[in-house]
Amino acid sequence: MNTAKALATYRRLRQAPLWRLLASSNGPVVLAVLQAHLTGETRRLPASVLFERVARDLEALRDENEALPQAAQAYVVEWLKAGYLARRYPADAAEEEYELTAAGAAAIRFVDGLIENRSSATESRLSTVIQQLVGLAEDTETNREMRLAALEAERARIDREIEAVRQGRFEALPEERALERVRDTIGLAGELAGDFRRVRDEFEQLNRSLRERIMDSDGSRGEVLEALFAGVDLIAESDAGRTFYAFWRLLTDPEQRATLEEALEGVLSRDFAGALGPGERRFLLRLVHRLLDEGNTVHEVLQHFARSLKQFVQSREYLEQRRMNQLLRDAQRGALALKDSVRVTEGLGHALWLTTSTTRSLSQWVLYDPEMSAVARGMAAGDPAFIDLDTISGLVAQSEIDFRALVDNIRAALAEVSPVTIGGVMARTPAAQGLGSVVGYLALGSRHGIVEKSRAETVSWRGEDAVDRKARIPTVYFTKEKAHELA
Repeated sequence: MNTAKALATYRRLRQAPLWRLLASSNGPVVLAVLQAHLTGETRRLPASVLFERVARDLEALRDENEALPQAAQAYVVEWLKAGYLARRYPADAAEEEYELTAAGAAAIRFVDGLIENRSSATESRLSTVIQQLVGLAEDTETNREMRLAALEAERARIDREIEAVRQGRFEALPEERALERVRDTIGLAGELAGDFRRVRDEFEQLNRSLRERIMDSDGSRGEVLEALFAGVDLIAESDAGRTFYAFWRLLTDPEQRATLEEALEGVLSRDFAGALGPGERRFLLRLVHRLLDEGNTVHEVLQHFARSLKQFVQSREYLEQRRMNQLLRDAQRGALALKDSVRVTEGLGHALWLTTSTTRSLSQWVLYDPEMSAVARGMAAGDPAFIDLDTISGLVAQSEIDFRALVDNIRAALAEVSPVTIGGVMARTPAAQGLGSVVGYLALGSRHGIVEKSRAETVSWRGEDAVDRKARIPTVYFTKEKAHELA
């Protein structure tokens, strides 16, 4: 890259949120506050909680003679506009929530990297580079003889190592190198959170671009509309969508997850793990849960965008939006055509009647009095109906889903294997309420499980009429990490 091109690139990056945050005059304050409240175990906070915590921090910093004249809400809004924070509206939340953007998280990781006392080139990092290059060279080799020779050499090396272990001639990795390698792994795993945020940002940008293409497409059925009406999920079919789904399938694969959990347990049981800090041990212990949580968040965002985009098209709302855009463009063209012939101070001879509303003082409002609509006489008691407890139990069983029994079934299945799907639970415990049990499992999965609508599974049960029935439902995973949420 020549100097002129590099200068243009760096000037463009200078306007990006990451660079502006690091270069801003109050960057240290922003980084300190955001890192204190939106990193680690807590990565998302409701607006009221974040405002309260930031206000407390600002008050303490003012006591240290820091010039911070604005209120906490004003600073949060400023950080939101600058691209350091992202605001979400979860479906089941009472208020909006805030979290770090990919740029904000990257800035904090960059500063943390400057603080850590780690050598610029470690043996484990160099070993990782060499292994990656060797593996890439082997995987891209097209000569059969060379690939066979490499495999035979690898088999001979493994045979020598097996024989050495049998004879007791082997050495464990020294503690210093083991600590160096596990800390490099922790740093690499920590960067996955930023990768998740970048994928989520790509989905948001893709969603906006698809809507813009729908609004700007000429004719009644453009390319995007044709694909959507044909049932194609354009977001899932995008590069970001395919990449994330491939990662998500790998993360939710039971065999891969069991291998990862066993490896983590083995690392933490070694003697050198005692030299790890509390934060590093806590990170490793919660690594699988954190990856699933981050992936599930992106998965929910992806599903929400896909559903909202299809609903936007299927409801024909886009037609009204296109009509409004056309009217605005016509008005702009008309204004441009008249700008040279009509002066700003010239009267148009047209009266614009604005809508009005009648207002009254609050003192004129009258409170509702329930006694004004009360009946003159009391309600007469009806004749009691004869019913026993067995009849009541049968009616309740027919009209209500026994969620307590379903939760017990899920927990019993999780005690044997994790994660487990609805089909796996029903294979161990038959559906006592038939279709009602299936509906109950889906309701529990939507709240406490991981729903992957791109996959489906077939479940079967036997009804009270002794007839076997089947149904295809979305694949729902229940995990041990979320078993405590089941109630």
